[in-house]
Amino acid sequence: MNNDCAVPSSRVRLFLADSKPIENQLLAGALRHHGFEVVSSDADPDSILSTLQSSSIDVILVSCSGGNSGPAEMATLRMLQTANPQVPKIALIETDDREIVVQAFRSGARGILCLAASSFQLLCECIRRVHGGDISASTQHLNYLLESICQIPAMRVLGAGGQNLLTYREEQVVALVADGLSNRDVAAELGLSEHTVKKYLFRIFDKLGISNRVELVLYAFHHGVPQASAWAATA
Repeated sequence: MNNDCAVPSSRVRLFLADSKPIENQLLAGALRHHGFEVVSSDADPDSILSTLQSSSIDVILVSCSGGNSGPAEMATLRMLQTANPQVPKIALIETDDREIVVQAFRSGARGILCLAASSFQLLCECIRRVHGGDISASTQHLNYLLESICQIPAMRVLGAGGQNLLTYREEQVVALVADGLSNRDVAAELGLSEHTVKKYLFRIFDKLGISNRVELVLYAFHHGVPQASAWAATA
């Protein structure tokens, strides 16, 4: 990275969550050298939450590299968003992977930066913009987000033997309900009436052996497998 970042006019206190200790130390050292205060901890969730509770943090940086460690890193970002929704977060990614970018936005990131393709100055600018209340992402990353919004997600639900339990349309309903949408919003997304959505839900409840939306969300969380989004919903 290019170390041509100017010292911030006011010190911003950062929390750095990175599953790679050596890279964590190097990045923390560079940020401190350029005027930022940096707090970090190991990747253990309890350690992260304990450190955040005892520190006053302005911006959280989370490594979201993908690969084998990707799901755990994204889970860390979601955990931090749930525990500290008021603190803006930046996802540091290694490649401009569409799925990683969209997941990072959905998990609460307000800034996304590909370290391999960016200078250290851009990282500093990203931190300042997010700290100031703005969104910081490239045009390509924002296009990924907009494209995902225009698509309808689906949540594949499997039985004990790995068999599909729901039709594709029912999987779409499950995914939207799991995202927190009301029956009215689900109907609008899928171009259906609320009455039809209710019929789908009753059918899903019956197939899964559950009785309400809360149980459905919990079932989807434990048994659901996200499917690739589709431009047009199918029956």
